[in-house]
Amino acid sequence: MRLNGRRESTNVDDRRGQSSGRIFKLGGGIVSIIIAVVFAWIMGGNPMDVLQNADLSQLTTTTQQTDGEYKPTEEEQELEKFCRQILAGTEDVWTAEFKKMGKTYEPPTLVFFNGSVQSGCGGASSSSGPFYCSADQCVYIDLSFFMSMKSQLGADGDFAYAYVLAHEVGHHVQYLLGYLGRAHQKMEQLSEKEANKVSVQIELQADCLAGIWAYHDNEMFGSLEDGDIEEAIKTAQVIGDDYLQKKARGYTVPESFNHGTSQQRMKWLKRGLTSGKLSDADTFSVPYDKL
Repeated sequence: MRLNGRRESTNVDDRRGQSSGRIFKLGGGIVSIIIAVVFAWIMGGNPMDVLQNADLSQLTTTTQQTDGEYKPTEEEQELEKFCRQILAGTEDVWTAEFKKMGKTYEPPTLVFFNGSVQSGCGGASSSSGPFYCSADQCVYIDLSFFMSMKSQLGADGDFAYAYVLAHEVGHHVQYLLGYLGRAHQKMEQLSEKEANKVSVQIELQADCLAGIWAYHDNEMFGSLEDGDIEEAIKTAQVIGDDYLQKKARGYTVPESFNHGTSQQRMKWLKRGLTSGKLSDADTFSVPYDKL
């Protein structure tokens, strides 16, 4: 991505070195759970659902408390600047898009943490992956997640990382437009199997919103370079529920999908990247079997 000279957002809360809370530790022999938990988000759902459905006999908890000056590595400093620039890009794009609708965009706060963090939605650890909390309108991320993306799934590249962040901001856009609240209310009234389908609609819409952001960011700043889109599409592929379940278990359980298959995630990301129109992101009006 071309980011030279781009501004950095100041809507950031750096909590690194000042985290505390209960931490889940995964015992030996459960690499499958590690993979599933780390990538249960990429996009904004509830990564803790994975732990609840896992073999909890293999989990232990401990309490971590740190309070001191955090010294980021050079790589972390570069990732922090990158995230600030991408966040600024989402602010510019969504401010313009909301203005077209006669609305005012209120940007989320990006929270950097390491180890563990307390959010308005409860406590979480680094292994939960990035997540959005509508209760405090914050996006949370441990920058080491990007390193895990590369080492565990082979998903790498600046636009792949930008897609991750833009997806989480996409959940904030869903919250502001009312999609998220309505979907969560509906999920409370459904069986787990049916609620999972609504969760898939939420996540695929956030994928499409990430694509829409990229479309307009490129229109504004000429940010995309050769190979960028391929990076994001590959990431969408390797975080599909079917891909992750096959990698973790060797088989899939479709009724448990709550983020979408590889094909679905790639489809909706591409849709946003190609169209740039919010009207094309309504996953809730599409029959589930047509997603």
